[in-house]
Amino acid sequence: MDAELRFLDHPTRHLFFTGKGGVGKTSLSTATALRLADAGRRVLLVSTDAASNLDEMLGIALRNAPVPVPGAPGLSVLNIDPDVAAETYRQRVIAQMAASTEAERATVREQLSGACTTEIAAFDEFSSLLAGGAAAYDHVVFDTAPTGHTLRLLSLPQAWSGFLKDNDRGASCLGPHSGLKMQEARFNAALAALCDPALTTVVLVARPDRSALAEAGRSAEELRALGLHNQQLAVNGVFRATDPHDGVAHAIEALGQQALDAMPDALRALPRSTVPLRAFDTVGLPALRALLSDAPVPVPPSAVPVASAASAAASPPLAAAPIDQLVDELAAAGRGLIMVMGKGGVGKTTIAAALALGLVQRGHAVHLSTTDPAAHLAMTLDGEVPGLQLGRIDPKLETQRYIDKVMAARSPGLDAAERALLLEDLQSPCTEEVAVFHAFSRTVAEARSAFVVLDTAPTGHSLLLMDATGAYHRQMTREFEGKASVHVVTPLMRLQDAAYTRIVLVTLPEVTPVSQAAALQDDLRRAHIEPYAWVVNKSILAAGTHDPLLQARLEGERRQMARLAGGLAPRTFAVPWLAQAPVGLAGLAGVLAAGQA
Repeated sequence: MDAELRFLDHPTRHLFFTGKGGVGKTSLSTATALRLADAGRRVLLVSTDAASNLDEMLGIALRNAPVPVPGAPGLSVLNIDPDVAAETYRQRVIAQMAASTEAERATVREQLSGACTTEIAAFDEFSSLLAGGAAAYDHVVFDTAPTGHTLRLLSLPQAWSGFLKDNDRGASCLGPHSGLKMQEARFNAALAALCDPALTTVVLVARPDRSALAEAGRSAEELRALGLHNQQLAVNGVFRATDPHDGVAHAIEALGQQALDAMPDALRALPRSTVPLRAFDTVGLPALRALLSDAPVPVPPSAVPVASAASAAASPPLAAAPIDQLVDELAAAGRGLIMVMGKGGVGKTTIAAALALGLVQRGHAVHLSTTDPAAHLAMTLDGEVPGLQLGRIDPKLETQRYIDKVMAARSPGLDAAERALLLEDLQSPCTEEVAVFHAFSRTVAEARSAFVVLDTAPTGHSLLLMDATGAYHRQMTREFEGKASVHVVTPLMRLQDAAYTRIVLVTLPEVTPVSQAAALQDDLRRAHIEPYAWVVNKSILAAGTHDPLLQARLEGERRQMARLAGGLAPRTFAVPWLAQAPVGLAGLAGVLAAGQA
């Protein structure tokens, strides 16, 4: 039976696909855009994810301008690249200052070098598309970043509209407010379009997974608070076992059904679409067209698996050590920062919590924290452990703390009008990015004397945080250059120190997560940060199954393991797929025990 696709019954002009990382937002949004184009519509597919893999999926180079998709008449794709958008934004703001002195323009250039400029520049392009900048298209389909970052993006029209109202004084890290006032009408138009149910539908994408559905439920409520009421739910990757004797397959199906039965009330009332788990990777137009139908997908002969228990048994063992061995290696250092990074949905939070628990079991005190706006560390642990301190870099809390600190330091020398202006400037939405960076810096410094395990946000958001770290490093080295008496150690220097920081990249044994982890590794190496190890999570190759659908997926898993063994990963550890959900202390202990002899 074809997938039940209620979000395509009467599609609105704007379709937003959002959800927890790894649930299939890019696959569903791209397949939806392709289906609309195949029906004769003019469609623009837009990625707002800094770590998008649309280029690999479609086999084309993406730009900050619409690019036609070969083989799909009517479909164009645009990637909002934050760095390109930021440079365009800088040039536009400085061009408005023709009457200013060179010193004034230089000051503004410096103001526009931070991470918050990158965010507002990407948002500027996003709001332009909503405010009429895509008039040539019948539909604009947005493939968004994972939930936390997307909620931030969708809240910005409201935040900036409020900040700019009756405010035409001063300057911020985005340049003169008078320049921003020129875009106030666009921000208001974007907000109106987002909140108009006749124009915009938000498709909350989830897997039949407890944490993915919980995050979708929270998102539904937060989006309603922002005024986005036209929501639908798409449950992707629903698996049905076909072999009555395959215990692994039936355990996978049962876990999925349990998650669906316990889905949050906020999702139950939404129109629901269901997309079954497919045997193929969604790379290339034939696979994307087949995702939302039962059309056959041409499979190259080399990729055809031998679906038998005998072939599975004959397969070579994983060229990866159990994760408990990784804990032993990390514990030997006695202290340090362990950053767990990767694409959304690969299990970073689970792996970070398991590593922290393993270190505590070996007698170490550990601070386990997260930079993810959509944090669920507490839900993953679901219990208290002596020696384990649980924390979170909460954007709202850190922003207020930062504002209070700046006001306390600077307001004593100011009169009432000057204090009001300073506070007004600090209400800028970009203050949050600065505050989060300061909190991140404090957390990194804690690892001088203890273990800090940091569960990072999905790749795109983490890269923005790394950009802020690099910008701060450059600012400090310029400021103290030539001052031999001053010894400066920046957060970036700590991340580059292999004796201080160990980066653990988490992936799934699938083509897209492995490719994105490889791209993240390249980005880190350009910043002179060397990953310590890769963890391959949820491997069904080690679990043992002969279900035909899972066997077809196993062949793809073998290919990805071969990529890692071929030199992609410095060292590889694996966690097999587990019949018990890795939630709570017992579940995390099962992660640590998995794969041991």
